[in-house]
Amino acid sequence: AEYLPEIIKDSVCPVDAKEELLDECESIWKEMEECQSKLMLLGTETLLKSDAKLSLLLMRVKALTAEYNQWQKRSPEIISTNPDVLLALGKEELQKVKNDLEMVLSTVQSKNKQLEEDLKREQQWHEEQQQILDALNGIEEDTKTQVKQLSRKRAFRELQNKMLTLKVYKEELLNALGEFLEEHFPLPEKGGSAKKKENSSEEPGVELVTLHEILEILINKLISTPHEPYISISDSFWPPYIELLLRYGIALRHPEDPNRIRLEAFH
Repeated sequence: AEYLPEIIKDSVCPVDAKEELLDECESIWKEMEECQSKLMLLGTETLLKSDAKLSLLLMRVKALTAEYNQWQKRSPEIISTNPDVLLALGKEELQKVKNDLEMVLSTVQSKNKQLEEDLKREQQWHEEQQQILDALNGIEEDTKTQVKQLSRKRAFRELQNKMLTLKVYKEELLNALGEFLEEHFPLPEKGGSAKKKENSSEEPGVELVTLHEILEILINKLISTPHEPYISISDSFWPPYIELLLRYGIALRHPEDPNRIRLEAFH
């Protein structure tokens, strides 16, 4: 609208141009009334002759069709050739166009302002959501770290508990084994047949160890040095106990040195 030429609202056409325009309008109006009268007379005659409503409607359809065809063939005619009249009409049309464009411009500006406000709100909402998302991601990472730490601590505690359980079970087994061995395989008493066997294989003054102690020595050697589990048979080992271990597959002799034995790797 701001590019349209400035229109003088108070401009008035000359009196002669107005009168000329009114005369032409009256002339055209009279021609239309005459045509209307002819059509009415034609419709009345047809109605009197045929006395049928359908015929009247058909005649009106034909008349309207003919009038439509005539208007289609005619080219638009200028109402007046007077320059003052045309100038006044042009100014009026331009003023209407200007008003319409100003209204459209105002509507578009209002809509743009509303869209800008909506955009600001959406951007603010997006920033808030992004902050919330970042906070949640941070909480998630912290939670994952805590879960990993708790899992490691829990696994470590479980492993400690298992080790303690195994130690207790080991102690119970060793105690039960010691009691069994002390009850059923005691040290040989001095004198008698045992004394005779001792005189045949060991020197006086050598203190014999129990079968329990022999087994402990074999077990500790196997656990501490599994690559070299053999021990040497000393004079403190009572020979019947060594033969007992070898006979029942609890111990094995070294393939090259018969004075060395090892515990069978049952595991």
